[in-house]
Amino acid sequence: MPAAVVMAVESLVAQTAIPLVDIKSVDPTIVIELRYAGANNLAGRALYPPGTPALVRPEVASRLVTAQAFLRRYQYQLKIWDAYRPKFVQTQLRQAAHNNDYVADPRAGAGSLHSWGVAVDATLIDAWNRPVLMPTDFDNFTPAAMWHYQGAEQAIRSHVHLLQIAMRDAGFYGLRTEWWHFTIADWQKYLPPEEAKRAVQVFERAGKANL
Repeated sequence: MPAAVVMAVESLVAQTAIPLVDIKSVDPTIVIELRYAGANNLAGRALYPPGTPALVRPEVASRLVTAQAFLRRYQYQLKIWDAYRPKFVQTQLRQAAHNNDYVADPRAGAGSLHSWGVAVDATLIDAWNRPVLMPTDFDNFTPAAMWHYQGAEQAIRSHVHLLQIAMRDAGFYGLRTEWWHFTIADWQKYLPPEEAKRAVQVFERAGKANL
């Protein structure tokens, strides 16, 4: 692992009491493209420092390994767009979104489940690392990004369904408004009880997708 990445991992882990691992260290075949590490996101600028790795709780990483193994049997694989997201980044993101309800308020309840290391944003690519047709790009807050694809393109329908099945069978829930967002099914046990209680209320309002 490059020294810059090692330093980035150590820096992020040192800032939180949450146990986190680098997804790449658990499964090097999972492709990482952190959108908030560059300008291709709703903020239009990098929100993560250079070399930021994709971190998650160990339990999340192991389930991603399961999803990746499933997809590789069909000549597809995961690409991770976001993973652990520090609360200070969530604050910047909400500001960039002009307090859009699609972006969790870090001051309300438990904030984003990304900030607890229990959620990832993921898409599908083929076995040769090429993008495939999906409903929308990342951070698309329109009806087209809803969990249940309503379009007429069969290839898109097949791709998003395959991603959803892989993540469901690996132990993740989806989010009604974002086809790319996945949360570990037993996420509540990784939060302090009071934080979990508040997060449940927010999560239910946002609409957990039935996989």
